[in-house]
Amino acid sequence: MASALQSMRLCLRAASRRAVAPTTVAPRQHLIVRPFSSTAFQYRPAAEKDDLEELVDELEENDADDADDAGEGIDPAELERALEELRTDRDFERSSRVHERVINDLGATFTEASRIPRKTDNLFWAEDEPDTDMINQEANDDNSDEDDMMSIAHSKFEEYREYREYARIAAWQMPLLSKLATPFEPPTEHEPLRFRYTSYMGEFHPAEKKVVVEFSPMDLPLDEAQQQKLRKLLGPRWNPETDIAKMSCEQFEHQAQNKRYLGDLVNKLVAQAKDPTDMFEDIPLDTRHHTFKVKPKFPVEWRMTEERRKFLEDTRQQSLLLDQQKEEAGSLKWPLAA
Repeated sequence: MASALQSMRLCLRAASRRAVAPTTVAPRQHLIVRPFSSTAFQYRPAAEKDDLEELVDELEENDADDADDAGEGIDPAELERALEELRTDRDFERSSRVHERVINDLGATFTEASRIPRKTDNLFWAEDEPDTDMINQEANDDNSDEDDMMSIAHSKFEEYREYREYARIAAWQMPLLSKLATPFEPPTEHEPLRFRYTSYMGEFHPAEKKVVVEFSPMDLPLDEAQQQKLRKLLGPRWNPETDIAKMSCEQFEHQAQNKRYLGDLVNKLVAQAKDPTDMFEDIPLDTRHHTFKVKPKFPVEWRMTEERRKFLEDTRQQSLLLDQQKEEAGSLKWPLAA
């Protein structure tokens, strides 16, 4: 017990900051300046005496008594305050060294051992010390193989291997798919709906579940009045220029579910168009949702015909003959040079 208190007294004495109060103002040349610093030491008044110094004095008094009774006068709360003073000390090196000695001599717990302060005075904006990057960590690793590359190079080579794998598939396996090709057959009158899907080559994408259906009211088994009612029911989903309706769905997770929903929706629209109860005859067909673009066309009057070509040829020949006659008569006037 005496050896532990002796060690603790020495450690606390080393960490304690004795008050220094100069009686007279020292000349400028006698000011003590820290190495590599332009500011002088900050002196504390002699009247102030912190708890750490009191604990050191108490340990010195208890050390003069018997070794068995030396630790009875120490309050655990005062010891905790002394340790907290060490942790908040500005001198990182001194406080860390004293803290380690207190832990080793007094048998402190793991919680106290984990409270060793970190040195943040020399960091920019008092930020945490940055972690060592992967390149320096691998370069300084003693267990790493000197003949091996770094993980960044391995990742780059793995990317090239993937490119070469897809190139081999495109060169050797894709042409074999031509054996499975079937001739195109246009859809029949029983297949008026045209569905469009989106695929991202096996990769997950939020837009992959979207399904679009297109159809024309003229291709459905409806008469003229029912087709006109269906166009009114479609509203802005119907294009008056192409007479094609377009709808999409992406509210379900899978493409098959969205396709089934669109198919049921088209069936409901057809059933409503066939309902003779109300044919919407008093409602005009609204096309304000579509902007008609006027495409300029070449005028018919400007088209070159055989008669027009013959007339231009005759006019050109007559002009040449007239110029030849004026040249023979000497009355042809050439334009002046610019």
